Amino acid sequence: MTIEQDMQDATLDQLVEWAKALVVPGERRILGLSGAPAAGKSTVAERIVTALGPDTAVLVPMDGFHLANEVLIALGRRDRKGAHDTFDDGGYARLLATLRAQGPDDPVVYAPRFRREIEEPIGSAIPVRSTVPLVVTEGNYLLLDSGAWPAARACIDEVWFLALDTEVRHARLLRRHEAYGKSPEDAARWAFGPDERNAQLIESTACRADRIVRLS
Repeated sequence: MTIEQDMQDATLDQLVEWAKALVVPGERRILGLSGAPAAGKSTVAERIVTALGPDTAVLVPMDGFHLANEVLIALGRRDRKGAHDTFDDGGYARLLATLRAQGPDDPVVYAPRFRREIEEPIGSAIPVRSTVPLVVTEGNYLLLDSGAWPAARACIDEVWFLALDTEVRHARLLRRHEAYGKSPEDAARWAFGPDERNAQLIESTACRADRIVRLS
């Protein structure tokens, strides 16, 4: 499968319907959304979860497993935050395994959340009730074939790769970085430096997705 040959044009309403088709009351299913930085993963995931309602779906982003800045500094990786080895991939895989096995009578599981305004993860921020049948997770590296990422992928029923025109994605990245306090120069340095290197790696994994989707 390649992005160009196997891309499906779809509306957001269609994505909601596809997600709804995964729901089986009394069972736990996990849907993953992957794609390059600023491809729209968070927005689409939030819209799907909102459309299905809190009794049906909950969002657990991969970004909650960013390593803390002090850890990245100690590892010498702070200047490329967002790369695949700046996440706790093992912790993410273990959480997905726990959520996958969560039975109807099991207690609430609490997942972490990433806060962009402070650039740090916050633990135990997202409650996942056992009665919610669909967990939606989104992140850059759901389809990566190294580290603990394959273990995480093994817990996910379907992964959809969101494709977006590169120029549009770059414009979104620049706006995002500036909105969170970077100067135009620093925003461009990140968008066309670390972000673009990550994007190239992420796009090389699209062939492993169950669907490659371009929102129409």
